Amino acid sequence: MTTTLAARPLTAEDRCDRCGAAAYVRTTMASGLELLFCAHHWHDNESRLRAIATSIHDESKRLAGIPASAAVDER
Repeated sequence: MTTTLAARPLTAEDRCDRCGAAAYVRTTMASGLELLFCAHHWHDNESRLRAIATSIHDESKRLAGIPASAAVDER
């Protein structure tokens, strides 16, 4: 079972390792490797990552506070 832990907050400099969009989820593997995901790629891979990650820091709930008129790099 993977737990969600409190961790360093993600910033605008943290980018999705898959597409380069703003990262809202940080997963840490047993090796210590951290992977960052935008909400889209997190949802696409969540079930697989929950099975192998040792910790997950999910800030995707912040997306509810971003207006639709925000610039793409702020989403």
